[in-house]
Amino acid sequence: MTAHAFDHAPMANCPFMPVFGPPAIMFERGRGTELWDSEGKRYLDFLAGIAVVSLGHSNPAVAEAVGDQLDQLLHVSNFFANPVATEAAVKINDLLLDATGHRGQIFFTNSGAESNECAIKLARKHGGRGRHTIVSALGSFHGRTLATLAATGQPAKHEPFAPMPEGFRHVAWGDLDAMRQAVDGSVAAVLIEPVLGEGGVHPATSEYLQGIRELCDETGALMMVDEIQTGFARTGRWFGFEHAGVSPDVVTLAKAMGNGMPVGACWARADVAAVFQPGDHGSTYSGTAIATAAVNAVIDEMQRIDAPAVASRQGRRIVDALRSVPGVVDIRGRGLMLGVELADGIDAKAVYVDLLDRGLIVNAVTPTTLRLVPPITVTDAEIDEAVALIIASLAAYGAGS
Repeated sequence: MTAHAFDHAPMANCPFMPVFGPPAIMFERGRGTELWDSEGKRYLDFLAGIAVVSLGHSNPAVAEAVGDQLDQLLHVSNFFANPVATEAAVKINDLLLDATGHRGQIFFTNSGAESNECAIKLARKHGGRGRHTIVSALGSFHGRTLATLAATGQPAKHEPFAPMPEGFRHVAWGDLDAMRQAVDGSVAAVLIEPVLGEGGVHPATSEYLQGIRELCDETGALMMVDEIQTGFARTGRWFGFEHAGVSPDVVTLAKAMGNGMPVGACWARADVAAVFQPGDHGSTYSGTAIATAAVNAVIDEMQRIDAPAVASRQGRRIVDALRSVPGVVDIRGRGLMLGVELADGIDAKAVYVDLLDRGLIVNAVTPTTLRLVPPITVTDAEIDEAVALIIASLAAYGAGS
């Protein structure tokens, strides 16, 4: 490569590494479900930062909590406690006590990948030497660090970084027999999503999750549920695993819990968490006061509006409106985590680009599937507007003609 070879690449003068490709749009401000770009154009955001801003952009309650915290305390090391993180840990534990029937403990992280890293390390220590394998599903997504990428069931994403860390095994999604064959004496844990998100928005059946719970009980492996995209009310319950009536041993969280503030958490049943000892794990920014101030505000606001019920109601409105639209052959998901399957011959990526031009933000998670994960606070009028844009876009691609 010559000294100037990269100068001609599309990202040559961009200050960011090219892992996301050239940015399509520069957004300057947002409020609720609406975003405005640097040219002043308005968009409806039905991607919500990939299920992150579940209470909408610049939510007043979260903004006020973070702003007030700026004048109090941002960060002390984890050699010390702070009341804000302590309150957030108690609130999350209370939610998960209601959902699982078990008391647990929290490790705060900065991202979903870090939450899963914590879970993987916890599972390995719990299993002991020689029992360290993690089983997950093909098509799953668990993060971009080397360990969480190895847990991710997408071999194409592994290839550029091979060899992957050892100790990870993948089986077909939804195939309980394949899971039974994979979980042997070397397996420390099964790591599973309640809804296969990046893999096309496929909800797990109750029988599948219940079968995994029974299998883990039989073998002594941990059942670890990745709630990073499904958690905090998005599916119509506080946590996606609640739809199946199962009680996991470990739950990983991020995305919606900070409404845009980088924060995540790994929760484990108390007896499982107890295998960690001082020095086993850590993070400089674990449980900062500024990040957990957002968490407290998110939980309070979600409880105030009964976010699970709102997500369920608004999700039904979207499904009912799109069900008979020409070009739509299926709608999968739960609550406000929906995958719109398009008819053969309609390229989901092309529709995504067209919708972006029309002022609606979604994304294509497979060649035929659009993902819709709008803020839980989305209004009826905004849903109607988004549906109209989708109908217009599909009509432009000849759907129904």
